[in-house]
Amino acid sequence: MCPLWPLHIVLMYLIALCPLWFVACQIASKAATWGVQFSSSELESLFMYQKQQVGVSVDQLTQDDLDNRVIRALVNNPDIASVSPSELVFRKEPGGLWSSAFTVSGDFLGYTSIKLCMSEKRDAEQKCLKESKPIDVTVKRKPAVIDKIFTYSVIVLVSIIFINFGCALDVNSLKQAIMKPIGPVIGLLSHFLFLPLLSYGLGELLFPDNQQLRLGLFFTGISPAGGASNIWTYSLGGNLNLSVTMTAVSTLASFGLIPLWVFTLGQAIFKGGPIGVPYSKIMTSAVGLVVPLAIGYVIQVYCKRLSNIMVRILKPFSALLIVFIVLFATITNFYLFKLFTWEIVVAGIGLPLLGYLAGLLLALALKQKPEDVTAISIETGVQNTGIAIFLLKFCLPQPAADITTVAPVAVALMTPLPLLMLLMWKRCRGASNTKKEILVEEGHHSTPPLLPSKY
Repeated sequence: MCPLWPLHIVLMYLIALCPLWFVACQIASKAATWGVQFSSSELESLFMYQKQQVGVSVDQLTQDDLDNRVIRALVNNPDIASVSPSELVFRKEPGGLWSSAFTVSGDFLGYTSIKLCMSEKRDAEQKCLKESKPIDVTVKRKPAVIDKIFTYSVIVLVSIIFINFGCALDVNSLKQAIMKPIGPVIGLLSHFLFLPLLSYGLGELLFPDNQQLRLGLFFTGISPAGGASNIWTYSLGGNLNLSVTMTAVSTLASFGLIPLWVFTLGQAIFKGGPIGVPYSKIMTSAVGLVVPLAIGYVIQVYCKRLSNIMVRILKPFSALLIVFIVLFATITNFYLFKLFTWEIVVAGIGLPLLGYLAGLLLALALKQKPEDVTAISIETGVQNTGIAIFLLKFCLPQPAADITTVAPVAVALMTPLPLLMLLMWKRCRGASNTKKEILVEEGHHSTPPLLPSKY
């Protein structure tokens, strides 16, 4: 006798009914989908604050549908676009089709979709009895002259800064870094291992349903160290030589590591939305950054005087570049501050702060000198947000190129805050110690000498 008797009979019936259940589900899902034809399968050229009319034709309408049911156009994300009228009125055409139309208004940048829904007039919850396949809607910003100026100026300035990097490239320091690579290796591990993973994790945690913001944060996390890191390292008493070497090493490594991260972990983000992986543009941008670097190195070899001049302006020019790109991006995309939610603020302060902590802990674990710990921590946390904005603007289509810019702008605005607080604390502490030393010295000089005893 079967050990499962009489349960085996029930199991046999369930197994036999599974195919029938699957077919019934497929038929039910097809029945719920409504055969609706739109005049356009997708709206890709809808600009902000503009309107576009969409025609609709249906062949599955009855008089009962017209009398007892209502047909509405539903927008998946009402913040991106809106429709009017909300309830559609259909008229019968000579060919037997029922036709109507609605107007789509672009309210803000982004991606959304619109579908038709038929529901009972008396249903307060307005559940869809039938629904059409959605049409995709892409709302863009109308191109302006200032956008072209911004894009071209960023390309020119980034090219100049990389020519400067080539002029300042110290081959001997790189050789020493290769011979004694502890500091640069710690910086590379912190910068190109922890930061990409941290930016990916923060994006998944804070923006699970927003591919554009996750992408912007991820591109910020895989960018090399910023030139401002050298200035902060010097201001906070860190090892400036190590900082400059780590910046150079991370910049050189970024040519290979940025495409590597985009084509590996980045694909998980690209698959989660309407933006495809821009393979050719990523590679073009990487090569495009190598060329000015090579030009700078040629200038260093064959034109020492010009190279020395460019090296002198490297640090202030790097800081100016970051300030210019962030301010210009903020001005040209000021409307994007609508996206500055608490999640954006947390991401903007969280990524550099976690970077500082990752570099600090790794440097302490490997028993580095205090000034090296400071340099490594700062190099890990300060991202070259100008490079991130450049890559996003150059590689992505609109409106993704505009929306993704919010993340690096937020990071650029928040990155200096912990360092500024630390600098103020050090200055206050130094001023306090100096004051104490002065008081002790004054007290020492004001003490009257002891008179010799007569006895």
